[in-house]
Amino acid sequence: MSRFLFPLIGFVVLLGFLGFGLTLKPSEVPSPLIGKPAPAFTLPQLANPEDTFSPDAMNGKVWLMNVWASWCFACLEEHPVIRELTTKHGVTVVGLNYKDIRNEAISWLNRHGDSYLVSVSDTQGRVGIDYGVYGVPETFLIDQTGVIRYKHIGPVTHDAVRETILPMIRELEK
Repeated sequence: MSRFLFPLIGFVVLLGFLGFGLTLKPSEVPSPLIGKPAPAFTLPQLANPEDTFSPDAMNGKVWLMNVWASWCFACLEEHPVIRELTTKHGVTVVGLNYKDIRNEAISWLNRHGDSYLVSVSDTQGRVGIDYGVYGVPETFLIDQTGVIRYKHIGPVTHDAVRETILPMIRELEK
């Protein structure tokens, strides 16, 4: 009897952990980078690979870095919201094209519109790793001093813009 009791108890405990894990929302996982300087990088621009971009170019500005890819279905879902952020609300958004093929990313932007100030190419995903990206899309709010103030996991929605992102941007711009 005892030879079955310990595996049964272990199985029940494992089921308990699994059940608890299923109640968690991965989009609410806090980033350890919040309140810390954004990791530095220099990457080639997607449209002009001979030109580079670094977050240092954004010093003194509040901006968003949106991590996206042409192979990402959720990125297509959020793209109109990103476009509205730039055109309607005047938010500066830099695109970090993540683990993508350059020509496919450029073609995707040509088809769906390019509202980014600039998009940079993170072909190997190394910058994404530095930012703690574990899936696309993800969006980071970075303040005038280069500190990450907010991380949105998953597609940016109109609700997230209205309730969180725009109020934070307006507060940081004061």
